[in-house]
Amino acid sequence: MSKILITGGGGYVGSMLSTALINLGHEVTVLDLMKYDQGSLNHLFYNKKFKLIKKDVRDIKILRSLIKKNEYIIPLAALVGAPLCDKFKKDAILINHKSIKTLVSLCTKKNKIIFLTTNSGYGVGEKNKFCDENSPLNPISLYGRTKCDAEEEVTKAKNYICFRLATVFGFSYRMRTDLLVNNFVYKSVKSKKLTIFEPHFRRNFIHIRDVVLGIIFAIKNFNKLKSNIYNLGLSSANISKLTLAKKIKKNMKGLKIKIITNRKDPDKRDYFVSNKKIEKKGFKARTSLNQGIEELITLFNVDNKKVINNY
Repeated sequence: MSKILITGGGGYVGSMLSTALINLGHEVTVLDLMKYDQGSLNHLFYNKKFKLIKKDVRDIKILRSLIKKNEYIIPLAALVGAPLCDKFKKDAILINHKSIKTLVSLCTKKNKIIFLTTNSGYGVGEKNKFCDENSPLNPISLYGRTKCDAEEEVTKAKNYICFRLATVFGFSYRMRTDLLVNNFVYKSVKSKKLTIFEPHFRRNFIHIRDVVLGIIFAIKNFNKLKSNIYNLGLSSANISKLTLAKKIKKNMKGLKIKIITNRKDPDKRDYFVSNKKIEKKGFKARTSLNQGIEELITLFNVDNKKVINNY
């Protein structure tokens, strides 16, 4: 079993990943300020192989010490999403980009980095063409730019794997409803209507459990995958916002969908993404969009807790 450091391990993806890795018997150390949800890792404190350090990823002394003690480094600490990065521009640059540059400089040959970035770096794709790992990066938001810059830093290391994530959906111990599928389902359940604008905008999606399985696959097959960048998404979930809304409506018969034509989406991303490169290596996302929608409908009908988002 491996020793694994996850920065930002209490977050939306991190809390699910930490749990899965502990369940597999790995030693997991999380470095996280636990800013958004103090309790997302409470269920792991019983386990002697789990350790939480409530410190800032920008603390170089702590980071150096933890990198020395761990083989796998999974840097998830970031200001995630365009709105949050626009709100805290300086922190976004320092945490999303500069701290990754520092982390890479502290890593040695024994360290193996698995870095999650975003396929929002593709910006606006061509109409009848899928973006692949060789497509030009044209990030629209500060968030997208900082993640692309960080990816460039990671690729300077020898031992790395980068995953460009599709838009993630599904339940997490640190839940978010500002992600597109989660947001659409949340609004549909709470108000029985869904208002969308620029319905033709396209996106690729992936269930959070498939993101976790993808990282586990990377740990098990590190040498086969290393020194490469892979799109990580569900190939059957390359769809437009309107198609997503209709899929939700199939599961919620009384749902009213209203399209507004005179409003612009501040998030201009519009692309379909090819996941063939990682699929050829032996990993394929398995949780369907419909399964995720059904899960979220049940969750939001049962759970009335206020969901804390990133901004």
